[in-house]
Amino acid sequence: MSPSGTDHRPLHLRPSSVAVVFLGGAAGTGARYGLARALPTAAGHVAWATLTVNLVGAFVLGCLLEALVRSGPDHGHRRRARLLIGTGFCGGLTTYSTFMLDARALIAGAHFGEAAGYLLGTILGGVIAAAAGVAVAGAGHRAVRGGARA
Repeated sequence: MSPSGTDHRPLHLRPSSVAVVFLGGAAGTGARYGLARALPTAAGHVAWATLTVNLVGAFVLGCLLEALVRSGPDHGHRRRARLLIGTGFCGGLTTYSTFMLDARALIAGAHFGEAAGYLLGTILGGVIAAAAGVAVAGAGHRAVRGGARA
């Protein structure tokens, strides 16, 4: 830390930043675990919990990043929100590694239709969910700005 009290280390080397990501990641991982317990997957079937967390994570991340970009530079509380919710929570919530293992299991079990739907649903659905998040945050920003002018 410099004499002025400013930490000039890269963000990923700052203990405070790592702690914020850790807290968000713990919450996201806990949410994913809870949903996986609530929606167990039977062999040969689509893993609805994994699909859900990946789509929700894409939506939340799109919404968060659009809102943050529109609200100002990546400093202070905006940076902490990005680290806590974007990197931490969404990073812990989503699981593309499990998604690929689930898809592989469907293919190995000769459930080709389910595998194709699961793959396309997750990938295309993730893009659509992220775009929807961006649109929602953009509309919210325009509504707030429009209301401020009135």
